[in-house]
Amino acid sequence: MEQPTVRLLNADDVAQYRTVRLRALTEHPEAFGSSAEEFALQPLEDVAKRLKGQSEAFALFGAFLAGQLVGLIAFGRNSGRKVRHRGGIYHMYVAAEVRGRGLGRLLLEHAVDYARQLPGLEEINLAVTVGNDPARRLYERFGFVFSHREPRHIKIDERYYDIEWMTLELQGGSEE
Repeated sequence: MEQPTVRLLNADDVAQYRTVRLRALTEHPEAFGSSAEEFALQPLEDVAKRLKGQSEAFALFGAFLAGQLVGLIAFGRNSGRKVRHRGGIYHMYVAAEVRGRGLGRLLLEHAVDYARQLPGLEEINLAVTVGNDPARRLYERFGFVFSHREPRHIKIDERYYDIEWMTLELQGGSEE
């Protein structure tokens, strides 16, 4: 069985990224604040610029198997002086046909390791849709703890979805 690789995405990955992101938004609309319809309207050039313009403030990683992008995770850091001690995990998705192979763990490991290297970062937050127990268990294994529940965070047609916020406190966090 081929070993997966995880790396930062770049503008050369734009076509695969767009496909996988649209798939995530379509298959699990309750898990993301963005909609597939809105994302599909973004010109490919704009999506490529986002991948090309990654920085400490936003890093998007992809999991690859046999050269194919099969999973995503993003880390974003708050930029304001008073909130830059916090960051978040976004875009978490693994294609259904490769779940159960440790790709979610590998993606989360890369994003958290990346975040731990940032001077002054003290915590990472993420949201998980209530009922997504496999994702919640993965986050708990990494040390994320429940912070609070936000009712009716996502609305699709006439149905609401609650989310739970989770936090991972990092060691250190001192400015360099």
